[in-house]
Amino acid sequence: MISIISTSVTPLLPYLICFVVFLIFFEQVSYLKKKKWVPGPAFVFPFLGSATSLVRHPTHFWDLQSSLAKSSALGFSANYIVGRFIIFIRDTDLSHKIFANVRPDAFHLVGHPFGKKLFGDHNLIYMMGQDHKDLRRRIAPNFTPKALSTYTSLQQIIILDHLKKWVRLSSQSVMKPIALRNLARDMNLETSQTVFVGPYLGREARQKFKVDYTLFNVGLMKLPIDFPGTAFRNARLGVDRLVKTLAVCAEQSKVRMETGEEPSCLIDFWMQETVRELTAASRAGELAPAHTSDLEIGSYLFDFLFAAQDASTSSLLWAVTLLDSHPEVLAKVREEVESKWSPDSDSLITAEQLGQMKYTQAVAREVLRYRTPATMVPHIAGEDFPLTENYTIPKGTIVFPSVYESSFQGFSEPDRFDPDRFSEERQEDRIFKRNYLAFGAGAHQCLGQRYALNHLVLFIAMFATLLDFRRHRTDGCDEIAYVPTICPKDDCMVFLSQRCARYPNFSVRKV
Repeated sequence: MISIISTSVTPLLPYLICFVVFLIFFEQVSYLKKKKWVPGPAFVFPFLGSATSLVRHPTHFWDLQSSLAKSSALGFSANYIVGRFIIFIRDTDLSHKIFANVRPDAFHLVGHPFGKKLFGDHNLIYMMGQDHKDLRRRIAPNFTPKALSTYTSLQQIIILDHLKKWVRLSSQSVMKPIALRNLARDMNLETSQTVFVGPYLGREARQKFKVDYTLFNVGLMKLPIDFPGTAFRNARLGVDRLVKTLAVCAEQSKVRMETGEEPSCLIDFWMQETVRELTAASRAGELAPAHTSDLEIGSYLFDFLFAAQDASTSSLLWAVTLLDSHPEVLAKVREEVESKWSPDSDSLITAEQLGQMKYTQAVAREVLRYRTPATMVPHIAGEDFPLTENYTIPKGTIVFPSVYESSFQGFSEPDRFDPDRFSEERQEDRIFKRNYLAFGAGAHQCLGQRYALNHLVLFIAMFATLLDFRRHRTDGCDEIAYVPTICPKDDCMVFLSQRCARYPNFSVRKV
């Protein structure tokens, strides 16, 4: 039997080889035609392109793209990944050109090169035009001063609980440092769960949530091979379960808001207004407004979680790293915080006190500039788009505007960590506003940026005031690693101990 099959296949083998060679040749010609004179690899590996390098050594891959973009006056470079032509942009003005042209006939924000398979159809990331504007209007009540004040209370309680846990772990490690990355990630996950859907997610559901989110996070860094058992398939199925869980939370919040209770978390502030709209539509005999179904809201909540989770973890780790390497900055933070708030008061930091911590806020903003968590914002060209007078981005290209690269352009001594650049005297955040792209730009600029900044400021204030810490420094420990946001290569190894006489005893309890 084997002999018969071998005999029948043998005559076809030359044709098969010719066909594969033709595909490889066609692929190479197509790549070169799209690339033109743009800096980038002269040849690409068949079918995979530079995907293996991107997955195995993402830091080196993006550093190379940046170097190529710097090698000419163009401000961008080219490459090829799993059948997709890509453009990497480091020039700030060109990045703004991408952000300003998110529309059906130009660029579509994707959040991840293969994100649509992961995130699903009902997703804020992929919306545009009036539909997108209407949804952002509905989300706006989530970030009013009253809502943010509710969140800061919850954030502080969770931060305190985890800081105490970190100190215990450090004391038990017998003079060995502890890695903060996973610890900070767990803290942020609990914060997001509590702030976003507070009372609607029980202990068991939170544990399952953590498992599924870990699957999602792993899948983000793998090749998009959607077969059973692969990391990408596990990530996609994990997202499906997460969205369904969040949809149930939205349903329960609607019921609670219909009774007139006060909002206690983000979904409540959102559903309070949504319930009013649904009630008004029902009384008028009209259909329910768009984007108000539980499943859709669950999908949008997952967007928030994705935006808040790993980016926040990255910022917290770099804050610890940079405070340790800049003791003069740490001393000024401690002095300012202690002049506004004392752990002995057993009171939460108020919104007013938070607003008075100008220097600590400047430190947080400089952390975000110096180590922008989500370094790039992937878009896909829906049509051919003239990027410059001499180069048109071909339809289907994945475009990576680098907000990280923009952060090191324009600012005075951009390679230096200097919170004073955001002082009232220097105001570099206003002078170089176009270069400060940590929260994006254009129609899809981050809605929750005040929430994210508050979280970072609160963490810096409490971490610096309540704890003494020391980095365990080794060669290359502060090099950038993509996981998928950027973090210190060693996961931020530290020694921790209690600094305050006693921890504050917050009277407020978790929802």
